[in-house]
Amino acid sequence: MKIKNKNIFLTIFFFIITLIIFIFSSAPFFLIKTKGDISLLEKKLIITSIILMLIIIIPVIYITIFFFLKYNEKEKKIYKPNWCNSKKIEFLIWTIPIIIILILGTITLKTTHVLDPYKPLINCNEPIEIEVISLDWKWLFIYPNNKIATINEICFPKNTPIKFKITSNSVMNSFFIPKLGSQIYSMAGMESKLNLISNESGNYEGFSSSFSGKGFSNMKFKVIVTENNNEFKKWLNIVKMSKKTILNNRQFYYISKQSENNPIEYYSNVENNLFKKIILNFIK
Repeated sequence: MKIKNKNIFLTIFFFIITLIIFIFSSAPFFLIKTKGDISLLEKKLIITSIILMLIIIIPVIYITIFFFLKYNEKEKKIYKPNWCNSKKIEFLIWTIPIIIILILGTITLKTTHVLDPYKPLINCNEPIEIEVISLDWKWLFIYPNNKIATINEICFPKNTPIKFKITSNSVMNSFFIPKLGSQIYSMAGMESKLNLISNESGNYEGFSSSFSGKGFSNMKFKVIVTENNNEFKKWLNIVKMSKKTILNNRQFYYISKQSENNPIEYYSNVENNLFKKIILNFIK
């Protein structure tokens, strides 16, 4: 193959570099726009891992283009090495990857324990407990201490640890609030845990990050983070004034039926231990 223009290959190289810079600087990427302590640590881990891997990737891309430009039909250069091995090259191509792998392994080992989703967050504010049940195709949230429940909406104050207890009343699903941190799976008959916190007030989006049927793409929920406890209490009072007075086992049977694009709903009272009863339904 004849190479008509070396600029083509240089363009490819600089395009790759530009793309990498764009990934780090572009605002729309939700993983870059972190709003909580957990998501901030995860962001640092991702960026650190990418930079370490680029130490290998960028030289490999450069060398590939360099050799392709130097030894081509147009240049009429013949590559005839007069050596069979090089200890310096062998040392270089093995040592650098091994060092990077050791560094990545150490960082991964450390952050695996730091970012354990079951690990409670240390904070001066009292944590809020929210029980999460994934349905087809909507999310049910129960505030056991306040005895209220909502569908497709949660609310809590900023700088307050949130203890999520998560299960499923159907197929396995995945609970994810990207700007706050990790996703975790919800499974029928089992209880998963997730601890998150938000450093800023605002409205965020949560969704299902695991395929669970035809309606999963719209299986989203609203996350309201208030500026203070007073605003959170106002939201609680709105829910408590809902005309849907009670959520019990019988009512749960009806809301657990398949539905798509389900609107936000409030329940002013919840049967005691409903979350545990839903789990036990799959253990019997």
